[in-house]
Amino acid sequence: MPPRVRLARKVSSTRAFAKAAPHVIPALDRAVHRLTRGRVLLSAQMLPGVILTVRGARSGLPRRTPLACMPDGASGGWVLVGSNFGRPRHPAWTANLLAHPDAEINWRGEDIAVRARLLTGEERAAAWEAALAFWPPYAAYQARVDREIRLFHLERRAR
Repeated sequence: MPPRVRLARKVSSTRAFAKAAPHVIPALDRAVHRLTRGRVLLSAQMLPGVILTVRGARSGLPRRTPLACMPDGASGGWVLVGSNFGRPRHPAWTANLLAHPDAEINWRGEDIAVRARLLTGEERAAAWEAALAFWPPYAAYQARVDREIRLFHLERRAR
């Protein structure tokens, strides 16, 4: 494992990171993604990432959120982890996906229509184990909150 990934895992597990990251990382990701016309997602230097575009649960307006993702090689889809960096509330994008599961992601510069499905039961348990193996700091995030972190599976859909 590269030293930068080991350092990122250690730093991202801290409470200080959980306080600052939601304000800094998405803004940087959006700016770099826009400036490079979708070719670069800054946070994807550590973890694979997508830009999720989904309608707001209340407003109905498009909301763009840069997110780490776990590619699901078996299905060709993606798993999104609603960790919110171990903060007490579910991230807003998870409520948006619950209200409007048809969304779009930008994956490696390609816009892809997707349908999101909240994972539950055994399917969620298996995905959670895979997520912990993929990015161990998720365990620290879950330990800090009373809520169950939401996991979504994204599948390609026709436009």
